[in-house]
Amino acid sequence: MFRNCAVLAIGLLGGTFALAQQAAPTDVPASLMPTGNVHLILQTHARGSQIYECRVSDDGKYAWTLKAPDAELRDTRGSVVISHSAGPKWQHRDGSTIIGNVVAKAPAPDGKSIPWLLLSADNSNSRAGILSKVTFVQRIHTEGGQAPTVGCEQGHKGAEFGAKYEADYLFYAP
Repeated sequence: MFRNCAVLAIGLLGGTFALAQQAAPTDVPASLMPTGNVHLILQTHARGSQIYECRVSDDGKYAWTLKAPDAELRDTRGSVVISHSAGPKWQHRDGSTIIGNVVAKAPAPDGKSIPWLLLSADNSNSRAGILSKVTFVQRIHTEGGQAPTVGCEQGHKGAEFGAKYEADYLFYAP
């Protein structure tokens, strides 16, 4: 479930989070490593769907286009701690939220799953909480989630398809 990652300890002390620094995974391409003086503060495992919609592309052809992720992210104990939705947005159970912007991507090693990503995190509208300090998110160790290769044509415009996927999401902060 969590490959090559140390266990995270999070405690609520006097209204603030105490975050244990942990080692980042060693199997991530250099292009997907966060920049600056940041540390891994939270690791989660997602299960859910990548929701695709049949749309007409700019060239007039029909294609499955990513509409939104829909996943639950669990901590190392298996508790749901974050919901992941359109934006892409992550909302922690403490109410803190971030919106991601793709900085870099790399193909999944198996060639059959959605790409691995590095995203910058916009936490400017977040409530105080664990995600309010996050500056980068990695999506790694993906399994599944690819758009269908057939079934999107004129008669199916607007149709949706949920492609099941799993991934590890790692959250970094200064």
